[in-house]
Amino acid sequence: MKDIKNNEVLWAKGTKAVEISITDIDSIRIGQVEDKEAATGCTVFICENGMCAGLDVRGGGPASRDSQLLNPLMAAQQIHAVVLSGGSAYGLCTANGVMKYLEEKGYGYDTGAALVPLVAQADLYDLSVGNPNVRPDEKMGYEAAKKAFEAPNYKDGNYGAGCGASVGKMAGVDTSMKTGIGSYAIQLGDLKIGAVVALNALGDIYDWKTGKQIAGLLTEDKKALRATTDYMMSSTKVVDNKFTGNTTLAVVITNAKFEKAQLCKIAGMAHDGYARSINPVHTSADGDSIYALSVGDVKADLDLAGILSADVISEAIIRAVENAKSAYGITAASDLS
Repeated sequence: MKDIKNNEVLWAKGTKAVEISITDIDSIRIGQVEDKEAATGCTVFICENGMCAGLDVRGGGPASRDSQLLNPLMAAQQIHAVVLSGGSAYGLCTANGVMKYLEEKGYGYDTGAALVPLVAQADLYDLSVGNPNVRPDEKMGYEAAKKAFEAPNYKDGNYGAGCGASVGKMAGVDTSMKTGIGSYAIQLGDLKIGAVVALNALGDIYDWKTGKQIAGLLTEDKKALRATTDYMMSSTKVVDNKFTGNTTLAVVITNAKFEKAQLCKIAGMAHDGYARSINPVHTSADGDSIYALSVGDVKADLDLAGILSADVISEAIIRAVENAKSAYGITAASDLS
């Protein structure tokens, strides 16, 4: 379908979409904070005047907050922020700090008695990588929100929610690989669409263009890759607890104008990007979730936006692999011999 050369995505029939930075999408502020010693962190996406948002959760073990706000049947039509965080369910208090900062700045839903910033959050499990007793908290959320406003600092790699991220953990953390957070965005005419992925899967990672495995379960000598599905099929033993550090989280951002129900559909289509890049995916031990955010008023086709969302998700996954650095005794792809 496409080939990527010189920062251009070359589409059939000669139409070109140019690669841009995720920070080139206007009206969204991104801030990151991490505790490198403890191997955890958070990434905050803020649209202070409100943004339409949708959510699709496919994994069997999510840790989330205010997900029902994004149900099209719920009254709220906009939210103010999305938080991706480490710490599993312990990290869900991170949103409290984001709310506190937004309230101080005068942003939120006016209830008449108080401003209530609407903040959705999803967490990944990184407790087995660093210090399990240190998790993102209200203070970290406040600092990340402040960064988003005063000194936006998004970058790919071992940052924010990707600080303690890893993949290929079916045989335990010892033969897993270090990943991080990654982003990819394109512009097609006036339409801008991009994704940020905190890559923390139980399974393996594949380059969707070539089908080549680029990260995942290491061999016992840690010198090569092997397939998680092959490992699982090699034994009939039932593994009752696979929670050794999973869940891939993503945010799709577009300047196209979509309502909440449409964004839920886009988030669902974006999971195709997970499915072709992560195997196995959407397991009972993953809380795989994708948010879709509309922060502009460009008119765009819903199905095209969904197709492009899957593409930028897959590319962001590659960036999360390529930009990760070996840490905490876990090897990154850049150091795999």
